[in-house]
Amino acid sequence: MIVSLLFGGCGVSKKEKAAAKLGEKNDKVIRIGYQKFGTLNILKAKGSLEKQLKPLGYTVKWTEFPGGPQLLEALNAGSLDFGHTGEAPPIFAQAAGAPLVYFANSVANPKGEAIIVPKDSKIKTLKDLKGKKIALNKGSNVHYLLVKALEKAGISYSDIQTVFLAPADARTAFEQGAVDAWAIWDPFLADAQLATHARTLSDGIGLVKNREFFLVTSQFAKKHQDILNVIYKQLENTEHWVKNNPKQAAKFLAPQIGMSEKSLELTLSRKNFGLEKINSQTIDDQQQIVDEFYKLKLIPKPIKVHEAFLSN
Repeated sequence: MIVSLLFGGCGVSKKEKAAAKLGEKNDKVIRIGYQKFGTLNILKAKGSLEKQLKPLGYTVKWTEFPGGPQLLEALNAGSLDFGHTGEAPPIFAQAAGAPLVYFANSVANPKGEAIIVPKDSKIKTLKDLKGKKIALNKGSNVHYLLVKALEKAGISYSDIQTVFLAPADARTAFEQGAVDAWAIWDPFLADAQLATHARTLSDGIGLVKNREFFLVTSQFAKKHQDILNVIYKQLENTEHWVKNNPKQAAKFLAPQIGMSEKSLELTLSRKNFGLEKINSQTIDDQQQIVDEFYKLKLIPKPIKVHEAFLSN
């Protein structure tokens, strides 16, 4: 079962307990997890959060992760206070008992993820995925995209072969022909499309919202609402800057994350910008994903998403 693979076997080690204890003692350090790309990643690169928190006596410790599931494993272990993921990882984490709460989210961005196949593949439609090997990051946002795409095509989830790989390994498997298709998100998606001329079977339009969520441990949320307000304002400012300066943002980020400016420009050209505090519609949308995953036995028990929201 996926949720047990993600969290069940990751008991908190002595080292992680020590890190968590240190974090409790030193409340002036905010431990933030980030991924290859996203508003939080750009905020880190700009350094503006540190400038705003310095007068308050706070410092920031940043740690990069290959995907949302891995980031939330660290949050569950007590070595992070704050981080960002897509829609699916928090659901697996909540089902595993992780002490997280949703803080805010980006607006829907359905063009930012897709299921792709090699340019010369005989797979032409979603229906052709039956019996095929599909690479994806275990428990990530594209997991839900795949579920909805198969549903649209009238294919049972059990009729395809999932190959769980982190983005870098999935890219290798995709290019070598070890898998038939790849469910992936930007900027990895844009980079693969430009480099391999991969064909898109389906993006998220009409299937998924593909929101980016900002998550915090329940302990940090209770003790540091003032700091969370500073983070929210800086995320808002970052979104505004990138929206108005996409080419500059791409040029700024390219050397820092090891991707071409063209890949990042393509990513930003199809991104919807905007930041929101959690609302009832978002809660309902997340609950729909929970119900779908439970029906497919991807999570071991039904959960109530609203119990993990900072404000209802």
